[in-house]
Amino acid sequence: MPDLSINFAGIKSPNPFWLASAPPTNSGYQVMKAFDAGWGGAVWKTLGVPVVNVSSRYGGVNYRDKRLVGFNNIELISDRPLSDNLREIEEVKKRFPHHAVIASLMVQSRQEWHDIVRDVQNAGSDGIELNFGCPHGMCERGMGSAVGQEPEVLQTIVEWVMEVAKIPVIVKLTPNISDITEPAMAARRGGADAISLINTIQSIVGVDLDLFAPYPIVDGKGSNGGYCGPAVKPIALNMVKNCAQHPEVQLPISGIGGIENWRDAVEHILLGASSVQVCTAAMHFGFGIIREMTSGLEQYMTDKGFHTIYDMVGKALPNVKHWEDLNLKYKVTAHINEDKCIGCQLCYTACEDGAHQAIQLQEGTRVPEIIDENCVGCNLCSLVCPVEQCITMERRDDGTEHLTWKERTTAGTIPTEFNDERAGGRHHWVPEPAAALGKEQHKTLPGKARQYARADAAALQATAASSE
Repeated sequence: MPDLSINFAGIKSPNPFWLASAPPTNSGYQVMKAFDAGWGGAVWKTLGVPVVNVSSRYGGVNYRDKRLVGFNNIELISDRPLSDNLREIEEVKKRFPHHAVIASLMVQSRQEWHDIVRDVQNAGSDGIELNFGCPHGMCERGMGSAVGQEPEVLQTIVEWVMEVAKIPVIVKLTPNISDITEPAMAARRGGADAISLINTIQSIVGVDLDLFAPYPIVDGKGSNGGYCGPAVKPIALNMVKNCAQHPEVQLPISGIGGIENWRDAVEHILLGASSVQVCTAAMHFGFGIIREMTSGLEQYMTDKGFHTIYDMVGKALPNVKHWEDLNLKYKVTAHINEDKCIGCQLCYTACEDGAHQAIQLQEGTRVPEIIDENCVGCNLCSLVCPVEQCITMERRDDGTEHLTWKERTTAGTIPTEFNDERAGGRHHWVPEPAAALGKEQHKTLPGKARQYARADAAALQATAASSE
């Protein structure tokens, strides 16, 4: 059986799944319940000078029949006295000595940092996470993302912490910045042992159309909050990759953002994370999701022949290239499996209106047909198709040629003029503009749309010619 245990920058845990600093880690009761369910670690809800929170605090983005594809909160750090949290941290560590308890911290002055670092160390914390990512409320007071957006300030505070820290220090980064590797490098310069990312994205998730106020609504008003959940995973994965690939970061990464199942976690790990943190999924479905996460990860590792988490950390990074290094000679086109097609013709609509007019309707059948010479292999049809493996992308080149934009640039063969013959779409067939007229009226008639459009276009061209 694969070994799921990790040693993250000196912090040991039985598996890489940690609860992120958030409402699920607000108390010792919750953390113990999570550990009892199978979670490997928990980052305690951020400690500092207690705050006063508002009501309500959360907003959500639903998509069709799926709730909370995106989640927004305007809750701040812990509103509980520090002494209560310290007592509970100590109790949790006594009960679960082999699980990771990381104290998330956010204060202002150098003395406050020194004091609270000593306090959580004395309580038995295994590590410290510096919250430099919160994008609402705390940043207005010069903390949270206000620090994460200023690399020099971040470095200074990390140096303050390292003056007294005797346990590993993780710096939590904000995604609300143009280049996340800048604060990551600052964390390294300050002496941090690791980084975690991403924190929530500054957002407004919606507006009440009757009250004219953003969600969540607090007495008829609202504010921007922090966005998380499945919808942010692509942003998180890209930023994890950026930090993992940067030669001047070189720190262990705890991946956060959109992790709801074992597959999401594996994606973070393959792009360089060696632990992962979960918040929204635990708030939505409860701590029990850890059973599927650990069993799924174990099975994946078994199938791939991975013995430890570290066998797979960063495994995908060599295949993540700059666009200019991708092979321009690689060619795929779409193929429709007629036996699986349900005749919805959504692929036709998507390609016709949103892509390259490379699918046509056929007389006597609801199954569309790919126009191979027009297909650029963009994948749109396969993405919108509601039937798995009905539309597949099939390779057409023989794999013998490899040519990149960078190589073409060096060779001087890239397009350099507005009407350059070397343009990629120069000889790609595109319908005449007038061929679009009236086409929507006939789109639902199989095999007739292109015929009618061409007839209309011919008539328009004839009229234009006779009027000259």
